[in-house]
Amino acid sequence: MHIELTELLRCPEAHREEMLVLSTGEMRDRMVRSGLVGCPVCHREYPIARGIVNFRRSKERVSKESSGPRPAYAPPSPLPSADATNLQALLELSGPGGYVVLVGSAVRQAPRLSSLMQGVHFVGINAPVEMEEQEMLSLLSANEKVPLRTSVARGVVVGADLATSSWLVEAHRVLLRRERRARTSDWARQAGGGKRAVGRRKALSGRALDARRQRIG
Repeated sequence: MHIELTELLRCPEAHREEMLVLSTGEMRDRMVRSGLVGCPVCHREYPIARGIVNFRRSKERVSKESSGPRPAYAPPSPLPSADATNLQALLELSGPGGYVVLVGSAVRQAPRLSSLMQGVHFVGINAPVEMEEQEMLSLLSANEKVPLRTSVARGVVVGADLATSSWLVEAHRVLLRRERRARTSDWARQAGGGKRAVGRRKALSGRALDARRQRIG
């Protein structure tokens, strides 16, 4: 996790948003490889291991350091992946800086999107198991709540594997307020694949997507 992301994190428990406290272990340049983030409101602590901040409840946590090989990722759909160039166009972000959130299978698009959108940092939520943190990509794991404060992201892309109402509601919550405008007809016309994206002037209509079966893994 990039150390500067700390100020945007929030505890997923149901209480007021408050800046979390970071205790670092291993650092690699500006990336925190191990440590803890703690909540000053409910006093919960969330571990950082191999660069991934784990916001899952204790009984639901699955550590990368557990014994045995990690299972191979099985895509939920045989449909092809969306093209990163299409996603860049749909996000319609001009200029560097800020954060774009990628949820689920959409995290796979981070390397290509980074080459197209230089200067933007990507936050991957519940990434496929083969994904590792990178200089431009911080990884978080969570239940059904994006562990970021309200109105902090320039854009959000939700993969079809997690395209449920709870994740889409969270996508709207973390978007910068001024960047919310619905243009679902543009999405249906341009998508050509099936990530559900929410970004600048793009808020999704799940009904329109389902009608056209524009969902992929």
